[in-house]
Amino acid sequence: MIKCIAVDDEPLALKKLVTYIKKIPYLDLVAQCHSAIEAQKVVEQQDIEAIFLDINMPDLNGLDFAKSLDNNHSKGPVMVFTTAYSEYAVEGYKANAVGYLLKPYGFDEFEAAAQKVRDICEIRQQAATEVSARIDDDGIIYVKSDYKIVRIDIEHICYIEAMSEYLRISCEGKDKPVIVLLSMKKIEEHLPSSKFMRIHRSFIVNLDKINEVKKNHVIIEGDISLPIGDNYKDAFLSYLNKRILTK
Repeated sequence: MIKCIAVDDEPLALKKLVTYIKKIPYLDLVAQCHSAIEAQKVVEQQDIEAIFLDINMPDLNGLDFAKSLDNNHSKGPVMVFTTAYSEYAVEGYKANAVGYLLKPYGFDEFEAAAQKVRDICEIRQQAATEVSARIDDDGIIYVKSDYKIVRIDIEHICYIEAMSEYLRISCEGKDKPVIVLLSMKKIEEHLPSSKFMRIHRSFIVNLDKINEVKKNHVIIEGDISLPIGDNYKDAFLSYLNKRILTK
C-alpha cells in the first residue's frame, strides 16, 4: 500500500479526490487536507509516499509546497498536481510532479496518474533492496549498475553524489563513477558513520579523503571541491573541531 494524502482548499474538489483515491486498491489515504500548511504538518509527522494536491491555494500554493519538500532524491513523496489552470503544467513538471490532472478530470485520468505513482514507488522499493543487506567483514558492498552487479570496496569510495533518483559513487581506481538507482538514506545505512558523513543534501564524503576545508567547501583527493550545506554544517564542524590540534 502507498501512503498518500489529498490536498485541496475546495471542499467539493477534495471530496472528489478522496473518492477517487479510495477506489484505487493500492493507495492508502492517510489524511485529507484543506491547505498546503495542513499537509506540511502531516508530512512532518508521517512517512508519506505520494501527494495529490491542488496548485492554486491560499497562503501556500501547491507548487511552493512541493518545492519545499525533499522529493528529488528518491526519498520525498511522489507528487501529482490537480488544477483548473493549464498554464501551471510546465511549472508542475519543474517541481518533479509525475502527473498533472486538469480539472474537471475523470476517474480514468486519475487512475492513469495513480499508476505512474505506483510505478515510481515500485522502482524506489526495488532500489532500496539493491544494496547488500550489510557490509561484510571485508568492508564490501554490492550494487546493481547498468545491468551488472558491481563490487565496491568501502574504503575506496571518495564521495557520493545524489542525482535525482540516482547516486553517483566516485571511487579510487575507477575511471568513471558507478551510477546506481538508490537513495541517499539507504546507502547511508550501509556506510560506517565513523568514516562517512553527509555534508550536503546531495553529497556524502569519505572523511579519510578530505585534504582541506575552505570556507563552505571540503577539498578531497584530486582537488575536488564539495559544498557543505547549511543544514549539515554544525555536525561537520563538530567533527572537525574535535580533531584540530591547538596549543
